[in-house]
Amino acid sequence: MMTADPNLYDYWPYRDRPKIVWPGEKKLAFWIAPNIEFYEFDPPVNPKRPGWPRPAPDVVGYSQRDWGNRVGHWRLMELMDKYALRGSVSLNVALCQHHPEIIEACVARDWEFFSHGIYNTRYSYEMDEAQERAVIEDSIRTVQDATGQRIRGYLAPALTHTPRTMDLIAEYDFWYTCDLFQDDQPQPLKTRSGKLVSMPYSLEVNDVITYGALAMTPTRYADVLKRHFDQLLAEGAQSGTVMCIPLHAYLVSQPHRIGPFEEALKYIAAHKDEVWFATAAEIAGHFRENYWDQSLADIEARGCKRAGTGFDDAAA
Repeated sequence: MMTADPNLYDYWPYRDRPKIVWPGEKKLAFWIAPNIEFYEFDPPVNPKRPGWPRPAPDVVGYSQRDWGNRVGHWRLMELMDKYALRGSVSLNVALCQHHPEIIEACVARDWEFFSHGIYNTRYSYEMDEAQERAVIEDSIRTVQDATGQRIRGYLAPALTHTPRTMDLIAEYDFWYTCDLFQDDQPQPLKTRSGKLVSMPYSLEVNDVITYGALAMTPTRYADVLKRHFDQLLAEGAQSGTVMCIPLHAYLVSQPHRIGPFEEALKYIAAHKDEVWFATAAEIAGHFRENYWDQSLADIEARGCKRAGTGFDDAAA
């Protein structure tokens, strides 16, 4: 039975929190999340959500996303190289077997990897605990074998969850999740174990939303990114903020879109004296080491702390 509030985090007013200062006295921690995904042509049926929005076989949707892996990611990596920006890859881990060339190119650039499930067409809905554990364990093992990295972050496949997702990834010593969108600063989550941080990701500047649901032009999207950055940078003077740009190469790397996107990256990269260009794991690690205890103490001191953990009736 669902509760009225998932109780994954406490309400914590933005103003007057303990001040966050990023390494080098920087105001804003900036990271880029290229989603490197694999969509199965004919995925298993999930009772709560179809694998493709169109009836199978959807050769159109499949080939569009395949273009991202064939062309788009290489174009995006070259652009990020130009501005010395590393990625934190939201990875469907089966891509390690399907397209190892992409993984090798990311490793050569010292990019971070975090789990986005096995395939973007395999949803968490209706999974039992054993199945969800198997997905998490497979993600850790597959990325470790392919890259040498122990993944520390999680974004549920196609943003699908179970009530136990956060507790499980915390138990497996993940440092952060990108599945929540409640804040512009990191925040401790209420899990039964571990120190799991809610990492600011974004729906508002995610290219799936801006080019899909909102039908923005490329120049409009570039302008939105600059405005988003300017506001967070200004607020970061009071306490450090986080900006993430989640990307999908089959969208942002299209020939008519990549140029305006470069204008936005160039604008952001020019603020190196004020911005910490980091990976999500670096941001989460810094927060956990320096601000985790302060944050919990402030939440309690303000009287905002509620009993229980995520999806726990104790808070109701």
